Amino acid sequence: MSASADPAGRRLGGLAAVVAAAAYAADQGSKAWVEATLAVGESIDVLPGLLRWHHVLNPGAAFSIGTSMTWVFTLVQTIVAVGALVALVRVRSRPWALCLGGLLGGVLGNLTDRLFRPPSFARGHVVDMISVPHFAVFNVADSFIVCSMIALALLVLTGRRLDGTREGEERDHHVEAATGDTVGRG
Repeated sequence: MSASADPAGRRLGGLAAVVAAAAYAADQGSKAWVEATLAVGESIDVLPGLLRWHHVLNPGAAFSIGTSMTWVFTLVQTIVAVGALVALVRVRSRPWALCLGGLLGGVLGNLTDRLFRPPSFARGHVVDMISVPHFAVFNVADSFIVCSMIALALLVLTGRRLDGTREGEERDHHVEAATGDTVGRG
């Protein structure tokens, strides 16, 4: 059965699209809010000593690593986004769909900044605003990327495959064809 004719695959693709859209909207919405509310470098305490909104522009990656290599991060994020889309075509597992959707939404959020924010196309600075003690300032997209990657690592470490089976299990196509359900969906 092709992916386009597989209703379960379409549903999981739709679920991933909803998660990606929600992650992207939360990221871009929070960035628009911080830009409208705070000047670059300005802060607001949310939970004094624990959490503050702090508007910064980051040309690099986490902890401002590679500030002169913005174009490399743009390229890497483009490759990750394409990889997530390719994996989503094959996904038959709800946890994988959720994780890939979160990863895609987060990557697209930061990629939008890199492509379209100053100083120039594909070299834009990412808006960061979440500040906690003893840690780099980050944004909603970063949170989705990190949480999704941790969850994906757990799926891999526990042997859950894209098709919903666990390592060592074979997919039972006869049961799936008869019931329309997948065996071992996780």
